[in-house]
Amino acid sequence: QVQLVESGGGLVQAGGSLRLSCASSGGPYSYFAMGWFRLAPGKEREMVASTRNSYYADSVKGRFTISRDNAKNTVYLQMNSLKPEDTAVYYCAAGPLYAGTYDYWGQGTQVTVSS
Repeated sequence: QVQLVESGGGLVQAGGSLRLSCASSGGPYSYFAMGWFRLAPGKEREMVASTRNSYYADSVKGRFTISRDNAKNTVYLQMNSLKPEDTAVYYCAAGPLYAGTYDYWGQGTQVTVSS
């Protein structure tokens, strides 16, 4: 059973930075595409970044960077120049490289950006 555990969320002022981490266990990590999603109150879930096709949402391009360390089974989301509208619960997800799905999800970590 694949398990994903996020960490690194918190409260930061606008313009600040945070790095989220997502540690994976129980699966063939190197065969997974990894993604970061976020869910803000009153909004639909949004894909923020993915290692599949090096995807970034327009709203975070140039500010967020996704990276992975296969030796540590960990994916990161470096978030710079944070804005209040980045406030959300951020989720890590994993899915087979050959498929377009994300089948495994973490529990989420809260990111709050104050103005």
